[in-house]
Amino acid sequence: MQIDQIETFLAVASYGGFHRAAQALRLSQPAVSARIQMLEESLGAKLFIRTKTQVTLSLAGKALRPHAENLLRAVSVARQAVHEQQPAGASGVLSIAAGLSISTYLLPDILKKYQSLHPAVKVSVRSGNSLQVLKMVLDGEVDLGLARSLQHPEVETESLRDDPLLFVGHPRHPATSRRKLKLRDVEPLPVIFYDRGSSDWTLTNGLFRRAGLLPNVVLEVEGIEACKRMVLRRLGLAFLPQLAVTRELDSGKLRAMQITDAEPLHRSLDVIRSRRKPLEKTAQRFLDLLRSATRAR
Repeated sequence: MQIDQIETFLAVASYGGFHRAAQALRLSQPAVSARIQMLEESLGAKLFIRTKTQVTLSLAGKALRPHAENLLRAVSVARQAVHEQQPAGASGVLSIAAGLSISTYLLPDILKKYQSLHPAVKVSVRSGNSLQVLKMVLDGEVDLGLARSLQHPEVETESLRDDPLLFVGHPRHPATSRRKLKLRDVEPLPVIFYDRGSSDWTLTNGLFRRAGLLPNVVLEVEGIEACKRMVLRRLGLAFLPQLAVTRELDSGKLRAMQITDAEPLHRSLDVIRSRRKPLEKTAQRFLDLLRSATRAR
């Protein structure tokens, strides 16, 4: 049993197929199949049930999965423990990749505090969507990635906090006079969507589609900030990340409404790091500060 075989097993289990796992691991499909075959031979058990339409875990595979996840986590901790024995420097470089909304609404205050504590550290922040953030971490271009709901066998994922999508509007918009609505009541209301094809767009569309409803989209814009500004000008209502509207809700510039007959649009704010690359002291200190800051919010 080898570490790369365990990583490949978890990739196939997570992505539900050999082709998608190969893409995620940046391997050929035959290489993925060969690793799984060797792992199955070493364990003396079939780990997957293969049909023409899907690949699912066998009973043996289900039994192995939690142990495989713990094994990779232990390897990552071991690498970090050895690395931390190296002398720490007062200066250094910290590189971060983050989703655009996270860079806009979360990082500025945290980085301000970090740089006041570690003024000699040079900080680099790169923005991108979730897949771009994942790629930058996998390619070793950055120390840490900040995105939403990211899982991959080669990265350690830690959920920092929930960041649900809230249905919000201007307090003077007629719809916000009711704090609780049913989804059918929301259907005719003017809503603003943003970033077509993004995870937020998909979550919001799915909410209506599952109920057999069609949202009344009056505007589509690029970016959360543009959408929020449209809502502040009473051009419509929107489903926006809690992280992006906390200050406006606290100050009364926006008002949130609860949709009582639909599931909340939950998302997690995650920090990811490579299992293969131990964190430098600069990144570990930032991670500690990040944990503390997100717990306080």
